[in-house]
Order: sequence, then C-alpha cells, then structure tokens
Amino acid sequence: MLERPQTEEQTSRSDDGDADRFAHYVSKDRIMQSRITGRPVVALCGKIWVPKHDPSQYPVCPDCKRIYEEMTGGK
Repeated sequence: MLERPQTEEQTSRSDDGDADRFAHYVSKDRIMQSRITGRPVVALCGKIWVPKHDPSQYPVCPDCKRIYEEMTGGK
C-alpha cells in the first residue's frame, strides 16, 4: 500500500534541470525502512532520495500522481 507522498529536496540541479520540490509516492514499508536505516527510497516516478521533510508542505509530483492513477484505475 502507498502512503501520503514523501518529499524530495534538491539542493543542486539534477540531470533534467528540475530544482523544484515535490511530494512523491513511496511504499509505506519503504518509508519505515528508510527512517530506521537512513537508506534512500525510490518513488513511483523513479526519483531516489532519503525522506526528511513533511510531505504536506509540497505539491505532489505529477509523474507519481499519473502513475498511481494508472495503477489504481483513476481512483
């Protein structure tokens, strides 16, 4: 099951030049593992990072949202 999106903070430009912050969809189990181990998580859109911020403060990643809607049939 997926939980409320987690955030990504980019302090430098990535390969696509996107320096904005988004909340990304990640498995609830992966989020808990990351909190314990400090290991990065992988969002539905492929972004990799260690969650550290409150996801409710950021807009949802449009790619994650699209993928999630495709997986759940738009629900």
